[in-house]
Amino acid sequence: MITLVIGTQWGDEGKGKIVDLLAKKADLVVRYNGSGGAAHTVVNKFGTFKLHLLPSGIFSPKTKILITNGVVVEPELLLKEIGDVAKAGIKVKGRLFVSPRCHLVFPYHKILDGLTNALFSGDRKTSPTTGRGNGPVNADKISYQGIRIYDLLDKNRFANRLKTAVGIKNKFIKALGGKGVSFKEIYCNYLEFMLRLKPYIKETLPILETALKNKKNVLFEGVNGVFLDNDWGVYPYVTTASILPTEVARGSGINPFHYKNLEIIGIAKAYMTRVDNGECPLPSEWPEGIKTKQFRDKNNEYGSGTGRPRRICWFDSEVVKFSQRLCHFDYLCLTRLDTLSGLAKLKICVGYTYHGKAVSYLDGDAEFYRKVKPVYKELDGWKEDISGCRSYRDLPQNVKKYIECVERLTGLGIKLIGVGPGREQIIKHV
Repeated sequence: MITLVIGTQWGDEGKGKIVDLLAKKADLVVRYNGSGGAAHTVVNKFGTFKLHLLPSGIFSPKTKILITNGVVVEPELLLKEIGDVAKAGIKVKGRLFVSPRCHLVFPYHKILDGLTNALFSGDRKTSPTTGRGNGPVNADKISYQGIRIYDLLDKNRFANRLKTAVGIKNKFIKALGGKGVSFKEIYCNYLEFMLRLKPYIKETLPILETALKNKKNVLFEGVNGVFLDNDWGVYPYVTTASILPTEVARGSGINPFHYKNLEIIGIAKAYMTRVDNGECPLPSEWPEGIKTKQFRDKNNEYGSGTGRPRRICWFDSEVVKFSQRLCHFDYLCLTRLDTLSGLAKLKICVGYTYHGKAVSYLDGDAEFYRKVKPVYKELDGWKEDISGCRSYRDLPQNVKKYIECVERLTGLGIKLIGVGPGREQIIKHV
């Protein structure tokens, strides 16, 4: 069985928690796209972990963990995460394998990220990034200037490529008013990082091929959400990667659609959130005020990777339906349902209008999307604390009505329901 876990919205849907749960039955968990800019929060008996690069399946002791060629790696960050889980008693060596084809983030990427963000701070056409250098490193990748793990395995090759890169990047940095970086400092630091990472470096494609040939269970862990996809998201308020299931082929070497036993799970939050500078259009966003801030603070709606406040929105069925058109989910997992407890009325966005005429997401670009008006369906809320519910029949009637409404509007069945952060707080619903 091949299982793909994909975010249906704007990220922050709770993918890490679901991967942590599903990994118990997986032989391999694979991170195939993205970078350290996003983080998956996992809460289990070992503690609370915010994982930027390590796949969330690391806590399943018999599961092998792969970081394949499609992932941009920040060595210092990966080493920190390895150390964090090792301190919790998790064995990493012999289980984690990182592709030597991964491109690397360097200090100059982060500096350029920050400098360009500052230049565009007042421009509605660009959304500030997480500042981890992911845009610049991906720009280097497609312009043949990137440095991969392979390059660090040869000191002379690494020195030559790094000297060229530092010479070029320092000119850009100084032109933008920043301070240049030191070749020697980066060279020495990264050789030390690579010495510590070397036990984990191994070509990942043969491992995947062997596992699938032997009919093992492989779980692919995606990052971000479909509406952050570089092509299909609300450009330019997007990430540098593709989020779609088709990215698995490019990012790992395995075409999942070649195999019969393929399951694609869409992860959706019971409401929606987005971390950015407030510029991206979000038709169903809550007005900023005391009640929104109270909800955000109560439910810790701050970015796992950045700590920035998340914007809060009502569930938008049009967003999930469009994601379904691109991804063809087998079913949904609805997370964070417990956090809606206490709200007297709930809204679900069922469509958009523009100048009084019904429109869709595909009818225009980001500036068009900014002008659409949401059309809502209103439902009664619930006061009960549902975090202790362990079966569908335990849920209050209004919770069931909300779930059933989401199913009708999206055309997708909901098989997993999250009512809290822990593994045990996921209700299986058939």
